Amino acid sequence: MNCAAPISLAELESAITLVPDFPQPGILFRDMAPLLAEHFSATVQALQALLTPEQWNGIDALVGIESRGFLLAAGLAQALGKGVIMVRKPGKLPPPVFRQRYALEYGEDTLEMNATMSPRRVLLIDDVLATGGTLGATEALCVQAGHDIRGAVVLINLAALNNYQCQGNAPLSLWTY
Repeated sequence: MNCAAPISLAELESAITLVPDFPQPGILFRDMAPLLAEHFSATVQALQALLTPEQWNGIDALVGIESRGFLLAAGLAQALGKGVIMVRKPGKLPPPVFRQRYALEYGEDTLEMNATMSPRRVLLIDDVLATGGTLGATEALCVQAGHDIRGAVVLINLAALNNYQCQGNAPLSLWTY
């Protein structure tokens, strides 16, 4: 049994390492690897606390976005007894798949989702919301699949870079910059 005192959001945030000029000059990268290595369970608990028990009861599965969204979705799914649906880069899932192209800052990319699952009530999960392209593409995939999207949760929302809304609501996040 773990009798340690709960970890505050400020203490969790302090485990995120700031890396200037990565992956390119002018970018301040927030490396959450130390956070997940040292405080994965507490991070999952903090994410879980973003929704009420009643809201969680209205969700069947968590849509984890490649790749760190997988970790967060799996941790939440385990804690809550929910399923996980993966959204992946092209060629990583067997056919049939739904495919969605989306714009990047400099170019385009594509995401895919299994096309054989029955529709579920879902919550989108990712690590960082930057421009909103990945979450927007994931939302479009869920619509193609017939899922009932209940919202989105991210660890970090870089709100200065986006105005993303999921089903008309801002995603829930532990930290907004």
